[in-house]
Amino acid sequence: MCQLFESIKVKNRSFQNIEYHNARFNYSRMAWFGINDIISLEKVITIPDIIDHETYKCRITYSEKIEKVEFEKYSARSVRSLLMVGCNRIEYNYKFADRSKIDELVVQKGDCDDILIIKKNLVTDTSYANIVFWDEEKWVTPASPLLKGTARERLIKEKRIFEKEILLGDLIKFEKARIINAMIDLDESEDILDFMG
Repeated sequence: MCQLFESIKVKNRSFQNIEYHNARFNYSRMAWFGINDIISLEKVITIPDIIDHETYKCRITYSEKIEKVEFEKYSARSVRSLLMVGCNRIEYNYKFADRSKIDELVVQKGDCDDILIIKKNLVTDTSYANIVFWDEEKWVTPASPLLKGTARERLIKEKRIFEKEILLGDLIKFEKARIINAMIDLDESEDILDFMG
């Protein structure tokens, strides 16, 4: 059975960017299971009383229905270097619970903090986040990511980042990069200066 999941940032006992998570959750349920009823996650999930005002990750595992909801205190890991790893067959256009193909690539990272996945000569994502590059004027993000993340979608809509096809050979044009995902906003992300590996 196919399982998917959502990771939602909870801060000050409030779900962050919930409309983007709702959109992906409901779109994925329709695409994979043919379920058309719209669910607002914030209406069906209760934040436990033990959750304080710090930052937490809420992980929702689901298939036809929500199967598990977990909360854990969030601590960002440092990512300052990326090793480029090529894989032309990888597919991760939905947020699948089975990340085994990505995990197989991560073991190659060596001393680097994470990997940067190259697919058919195009820059895509790191193992767990979308990536943006500074082109001396603006932040650009690959137009062909493995997964269109919720933070990515919001930042594009807000015109804080811009889509662009980025070839492997284009990486030398950028002085730095940052990662973004539901838990790490653009302004919270560290600069990555070594993304050639």
